Amino acid sequence: MRVTILNRIVLVAAIVTVSLVGMSILTNAQEQQQQDQKQQDKNKQKDQKQGQQQDKNKQKQQDQIKLQQQQALQQKQDQPPGWDQGKKVGWGNGNVPPGQQGRLPQQRQQQLIVQQQQQLAQYRQYLDQQQHLAEQRAVQLQQQKRMAQYRYQQQYFERMRQQQTRLQTAQHDYSNDPYYYTAPIYRYNRSGSYYETNQYGADQLRQAVNNGYEQGFRSGQADLQDRWDANYQGSYAYQDANYGYGGYYVSQADYNYYFREGFRRGYEDGYNSRTQYGSQSNGSYSILAAILSQIVNLQSLR
Repeated sequence: MRVTILNRIVLVAAIVTVSLVGMSILTNAQEQQQQDQKQQDKNKQKDQKQGQQQDKNKQKQQDQIKLQQQQALQQKQDQPPGWDQGKKVGWGNGNVPPGQQGRLPQQRQQQLIVQQQQQLAQYRQYLDQQQHLAEQRAVQLQQQKRMAQYRYQQQYFERMRQQQTRLQTAQHDYSNDPYYYTAPIYRYNRSGSYYETNQYGADQLRQAVNNGYEQGFRSGQADLQDRWDANYQGSYAYQDANYGYGGYYVSQADYNYYFREGFRRGYEDGYNSRTQYGSQSNGSYSILAAILSQIVNLQSLR
């Protein structure tokens, strides 16, 4: 009888031991399966991130190629017909290539210089007057707690102070500046009126659009960060529109107009976190060459 009971006890103990071992094996298998699944999920996420980064790099390369193609097209458009095919004929059906046009008459040169000096005097007065207005605007932004826009506009104001300092100290050599003796090769339309300019003036107009786009982008980003309603016309930078203007080659009115054309598009891109009208490279923003060409719309004088 005792032997029978002892045998039963041993049998039960064996069954329990086998059960525990089986449960332990099952638990370990489940844990291993979960660990394998987690590793697979991590690998999948890593592959997805790598794929997204590759897509971004590919898109960036495509954007750079597109920008280069647009710049090449713009350069070709800025050359006389047949220039890229060996026909070395300048603008206006002349025999002087671009950048080597004949000199303007002495009387016309003097007229341009006098006009330029008058414009510079007016521009200096304008910058002096804007100092107080800029300080008022800074206080207003602080009161509105628009700190991102405040920081952006402080950078803008600093650049304008630097421009003002250069204007006060610079001595310009008009007699050796090719702008004043180079004949116009372009015409452009602003507000229904046509104006003529040479290559140096054309470069200033393009620069105005590019400067406007970059400043607009930064101002739009700032309003987005401040959660402020989109309003590019309310920006001091848009109202001032003189960022990057040195006072030479084009009138202040022309520079302001083309700066604002670029600013509006840049603001829309910055506020909406996109690059519809421009591109970004190394922290700088520039408008697409095709958009730039449409805005300035230079026409050759033939």
